[in-house]
Amino acid sequence: MNKEMKKFDLQERFIDYAVRIINLSEQLPKSNTGKHIATQILRSGTSPAANYGEAQSAESRADFIHKLKIALKELRETEVWLKIIIKSKIIQPSAKLSTLLQETDELISILFKSIDTAKKNNER
Repeated sequence: MNKEMKKFDLQERFIDYAVRIINLSEQLPKSNTGKHIATQILRSGTSPAANYGEAQSAESRADFIHKLKIALKELRETEVWLKIIIKSKIIQPSAKLSTLLQETDELISILFKSIDTAKKNNER
């Protein structure tokens, strides 16, 4: 698999993740709490796809790293919102959120490693 295909696959993974977050936000109750969490998780959970896409067209390695860091920050925020949804039991059963939480953790790991690699390459 070539480098371009890997980039595309990860971009698609971020897009699929964003769609899952959109679907989750639509399932939240229309109460004040549900609306608040839906707005927050919708913003933070769809942002990584766009930021990753922007990173692919970065003007410099520093810009690339910066955009990946933004995507990582947003994923970590999304992880917190998912944990709040699970602990508050707003959506039942919360077990169906475990795969989404797992995907969040995997994407965090991928971005963390990518940032680390880009920083090391920048130092060379």
